[in-house]
Amino acid sequence: MSEKNPSVCESKQFEAIFKSYSKSLRNFIYYKSGDLDQSEDLVQEAFVKLWNNCSKVTIEKAKSFLYTVANNAFLNEVAHKKVVLIYQKQSHKSYTHESPEYLLEEKQYSDKLQNAIANLPNKQREVFLMNRIDKMSYKEIADTLELSVKAIEKRMHLALLTLRKTIVEI
Repeated sequence: MSEKNPSVCESKQFEAIFKSYSKSLRNFIYYKSGDLDQSEDLVQEAFVKLWNNCSKVTIEKAKSFLYTVANNAFLNEVAHKKVVLIYQKQSHKSYTHESPEYLLEEKQYSDKLQNAIANLPNKQREVFLMNRIDKMSYKEIADTLELSVKAIEKRMHLALLTLRKTIVEI
């Protein structure tokens, strides 16, 4: 272990990497998931994987490795939650007094809305969901994403325009 090629396996180097990237990585996953506990868990898992693969990862590639591992773990959890929700919907059909036509229309509209939101560009979807689901103000979103309020307003405006075009009934 020479001074010219420090290794991620050295505890001082690993600690420096942790201090440099843990907060920004947690925020990155938090913005995607909206769940602070989940984001902290995924960051821990990413650093554990980095430690387990420290001999294969150079210091220059550590940030990319961490973000890739955390993002993939997040996507795996999302896919798992979708499977669980589908199973729950199938096994726990609820009965209502609504007409079948109304229920069909409601489901079609819900599907159309979900698809429209899913098809928004990432940055627009992120701002839209933070505002509409998390009930964050534009100022709070701007602080979280480290952007100007004007940039948040622009992204939200574009997201709403896209949704209006996609969902004609609105």
